[in-house]
Amino acid sequence: MGTREFAAIIDLAIAKEEEAYDSYMELAKMVTGREARDALEYIAGEEKKHKDFLVGYRDRGYGNEGLTMSTAVDYKIAEHLEAPEPKAGMEGKDVYLLAAHREKSAHEFYLSLASIHSAGEAKEMLLKMAQEELKHKEKMEYFYTNAAFPQTDGG
Repeated sequence: MGTREFAAIIDLAIAKEEEAYDSYMELAKMVTGREARDALEYIAGEEKKHKDFLVGYRDRGYGNEGLTMSTAVDYKIAEHLEAPEPKAGMEGKDVYLLAAHREKSAHEFYLSLASIHSAGEAKEMLLKMAQEELKHKEKMEYFYTNAAFPQTDGG
């Protein structure tokens, strides 16, 4: 793969991270609960870090050490429940489900980009980004579960 092709892939990934950041910040304005707003602002910050990483990767070259792989648990909640429409006054559980769907899409985006590359630096970087998005999905599904099924005094 040529340098120009690789730069185009990174630029596309940067645009996706910017879109994710903007989307989460818009959702944060719509939600009424402080906890959900804080979670959305946190995940937006994570997307900004991804963008900054990708910009640095493109401009300075971080090699394979830029992101660490860690295993995320995929609860598959987003795969079984439809994403709600974003609207002002959303409940926290709906915001988390919407965010889980966005992270699922981001994960699939990076996996599909990785699948068209042969082994090498670009493929490894894209697989690492996919893993990062899966970790975000895991976090949003965890928040969704706690908001949708709160702990009661009975256990």
